[in-house]
Amino acid sequence: MIAISCEELKLSFGTEVILDGVSFSLNEGEKLGIVGVNGAGKSSLFKLITGEYVPDSGSVYLSKDKTVGILTQNVGFDGEGSVWDATVATFSSLVSMEERLDALHREMEAGSAEAASRYTDLWKQFDRAGGPQFRSRCRGILKNLGFPEEQWGEKVSSLSGGQKTRLALSCLLLRDPDILMLDEPTNHLDIDALFWLEEYLRASHKTVLVVSHDRYFLDRVADHILEIEHKKGKLYTGNYSVFAEKKRAEREIAERHYQNQQKEIARQEAYIEQQRRWNRERNIIAAESRLKLLDKMEKLDRPDALPEKIRMRFESPGESGNDVLRAIRLGKSYPGRPLFREIGFLVSKRERLFLAGPNGCGKSTLIRLLAGRDEPERGEIDYGSNVEIGYYDQENQQLDEKNTVLDEVWDKYGRMTETEVRSALALFQFRGDDVFKRVSVLSGGEKARLTLTKLILGRMNLLILDEPTNHLDINSREVLEEALEAFDGTLIAVSHDRYFIKKLATRILAFPKEGGEAVGVTATGEGSLLDYRGTYEDFLRFREEHAASNEAEKTSDEPISENKAKYLDRKKANAEERKAERRLKNAKERITAVEARITAIDGEMNASDGTDYVALAALEAEKNALEEELLGLYETVEEMEGL
Repeated sequence: MIAISCEELKLSFGTEVILDGVSFSLNEGEKLGIVGVNGAGKSSLFKLITGEYVPDSGSVYLSKDKTVGILTQNVGFDGEGSVWDATVATFSSLVSMEERLDALHREMEAGSAEAASRYTDLWKQFDRAGGPQFRSRCRGILKNLGFPEEQWGEKVSSLSGGQKTRLALSCLLLRDPDILMLDEPTNHLDIDALFWLEEYLRASHKTVLVVSHDRYFLDRVADHILEIEHKKGKLYTGNYSVFAEKKRAEREIAERHYQNQQKEIARQEAYIEQQRRWNRERNIIAAESRLKLLDKMEKLDRPDALPEKIRMRFESPGESGNDVLRAIRLGKSYPGRPLFREIGFLVSKRERLFLAGPNGCGKSTLIRLLAGRDEPERGEIDYGSNVEIGYYDQENQQLDEKNTVLDEVWDKYGRMTETEVRSALALFQFRGDDVFKRVSVLSGGEKARLTLTKLILGRMNLLILDEPTNHLDINSREVLEEALEAFDGTLIAVSHDRYFIKKLATRILAFPKEGGEAVGVTATGEGSLLDYRGTYEDFLRFREEHAASNEAEKTSDEPISENKAKYLDRKKANAEERKAERRLKNAKERITAVEARITAIDGEMNASDGTDYVALAALEAEKNALEEELLGLYETVEEMEGL
């Protein structure tokens, strides 16, 4: 059954068209990811669906009796109540019933028979509505979305913008609407909370619409993707990776058909021109005949140009020494809040080190220490020879709000000419009068691009980046990833963008999941920072296996509840499913590599003059071994795909 449908939606403000003819529909339980560059109209589409905006034309249909809940980017969540009060207030009707039950209980103790009867009826109603469980649901949601118990008593008014967004998301999930609309829900979640939210949404039977630049999240949650591009919308079936491949293939086909038609048109026009030059009666007739056929041809439009991407390339002033940075017994804390002590590690040339851990554990603090923006309470940081540092601050606090865009860059690089500065800004899509905008009026994405412009103009061989993908759309994130892959220096970064980490990381320094003070650095992370050398996917496998081992030890000698047993079984099943997916992917990748090597061996053997019998025998033996391995891989893939 259709849960939501949009037909030919058009929206404009004055002469500026925002959306033009956007149509899609979702069945109950389907999960839609909405993507597009910053400013494409994604949030405007949400406002059309909720009725905040009225479309110029078109219509929105919501299934009868379906409730809708929305999470916006700028949450107006305030009040003098506590975090716990705001969460429990989601169940105001149950709280009222609870108060009436307490009052009836007091009357029963006073001997009222009527109160006992009313208490029984009300309790049944309270129980059916989930009354005995609602507080435990509140506790579970708060913990999973990054609110430790000690924070539940804090006033909502004292929370940061990101914390208010997480609280609003907690309350929205507790209300459990039939249709969930989430605008950038992953912006303020740490990686553990992201994994939890993904599993929650995947298991949910609710209809979900989510605007997000988090490709990893969209891959795991979405089963449909709506791309908004050039004011139009196009719906794809599948997750983000499927969408990206389909779009690439469709565009390639459309471009090829267009080019082929243009060649045919050019050929026909040349024929017509030639016949006209000959100017005989039969030539004129032939030319007119071809011209009529050409006029009847259905002309293909050239595919629209892709949205323009920023362009960047990091250049270094020369190589640093092999030892780039050494942290020695570092310690840092805030009043009543210890972060870490006795932290020590060495970063070597060309490493890609990422810091991981829950919000508030000290990742950004450690990044600022390493970049020299803050001083440690204890310990020291030694930099290697010829190290030049470039630092990216996630809050863009290095920007002067009073400056224009042009002056912001020119003030730092005064030796550049205005033309050179404007050319650099143009690479980051600041053109024309854009360069005269005040920094104070820029959007989050524009400030991020301006900070990257300043960073790119400096020549450095150590990049220290704090959440560099925040506020960037998917196109810009991909460009940044490509630039960092090509960067010939060393990278230290904090990021919650798992796609970004997966593509770049060669080493993970992970803070304890439980929070609290981190002491020292170990290879297992027991109560300390975990120093894991390997890819992000390898790190996740290690952490999952480590956690499963600890859980098994913890529960082996103690009875567990039925609900917890089901949770552990589901968690184990999910882990097994992910292992199977990884095994299938690795097998397919290995098949490609083996087939390529066998082809190469055949080429080497055919090119040989046949006199080097030893080399030929070695190639033949290698080929036989590979062919045997290939048969096993084929069987593995066939078996796993048949499951």
